[in-house]
Amino acid sequence: MEEVLRELPQKAAEKYQENKKFFAKLKKKPPKDLDYTMQNLHETEFQRTDCLDCGNCCKTTGPLFTNHDIDRISKHLRLKPQKFIDTYLRVDEDSDYVLQQVPCSFLGADNYCSIYDVRPKACKEFPHTDRKKFQQISHLTLKNVAICPAAFNIVEEMKRKIGNQG
Repeated sequence: MEEVLRELPQKAAEKYQENKKFFAKLKKKPPKDLDYTMQNLHETEFQRTDCLDCGNCCKTTGPLFTNHDIDRISKHLRLKPQKFIDTYLRVDEDSDYVLQQVPCSFLGADNYCSIYDVRPKACKEFPHTDRKKFQQISHLTLKNVAICPAAFNIVEEMKRKIGNQG
């Protein structure tokens, strides 16, 4: 997995223009069964990919924390929401709450998340490859293929499957 992660940013960079062009085409004319196709590609990939072998998302990027996330996690940690914010979060340039630092403070050396059952919605949904109306988040997917080997594989398979239809 270490080798895969070492090569991933370069591989993603090499595919960036191709992916950008593909997503632009997809946005203009999404196939009728895109959500169904993406769900299948996502499920197939995650049957063979174990996030615990990787954890790169938690090591390199931070999720957005909604107010609901903050309330839920604070309660779980038995902290007042403001104390949780002061301890773990900062406000970014888009005025969103994000982690003060990466890797995530809740990530263990074994890649297990200490707040997994109450983790932020953004973590729960990452890498967002099974989202409905997938074509609307192509900007996010372009970033995620450089972070998540599974997202990279899903996009490559998606181009093979859908690319042949257009």
